[in-house]
Amino acid sequence: MNCILWCFYGLPIVKKDNLLVLTINAIGLVIELLYLTVYVIYANDRKKRLIVAYILIGEAGLAVAVVLVAMLAFNGSHRTFFVGVLSDIFNIVMYASPLAIWRKVISTKSVEYMPFWLSVAGFSNGVCWTIYGFLPIDIFILISNGLGAIFGFIQLGLYGYFYLNGKDTSKEGKKPSEVQLSNHPAGAV
Repeated sequence: MNCILWCFYGLPIVKKDNLLVLTINAIGLVIELLYLTVYVIYANDRKKRLIVAYILIGEAGLAVAVVLVAMLAFNGSHRTFFVGVLSDIFNIVMYASPLAIWRKVISTKSVEYMPFWLSVAGFSNGVCWTIYGFLPIDIFILISNGLGAIFGFIQLGLYGYFYLNGKDTSKEGKKPSEVQLSNHPAGAV
């Protein structure tokens, strides 16, 4: 939904001279749809596939509703404002979604549930789009991506703190592997 809204925001009928926003988010949308297609094809659980299908149908309906409202009820800068605010809301939700993991990291004092490279990617994405939002100033790109950069920075700080000062849970409660990969007995060198 985030990429759909930013694609719509990037169209000349909403905001002129926003080709980069349109192309980047269109590529992201294609990648996400390919990922979901692979998931639906290979998912073992029929119930989970139906849930994904219902969510996609709901998102398509919401996207059509947003486009219809924007095109029929607003024009010019009012349309840009309407679509920009909705795009910001979904973008902030995307950037804030790792907040659910922050609680687990703090309570367990371990970073095993927070992927480092995903944190770096979120921070980098926020920084790059914030810089782009200054060239020329686009308040809608600045707000959500500036917050995303801040969330990413906090997440990396949290990762660094608990990586250095947290407890190591990588060896707790795990049995040695029962899979033998060589002719040597398990544990032998």
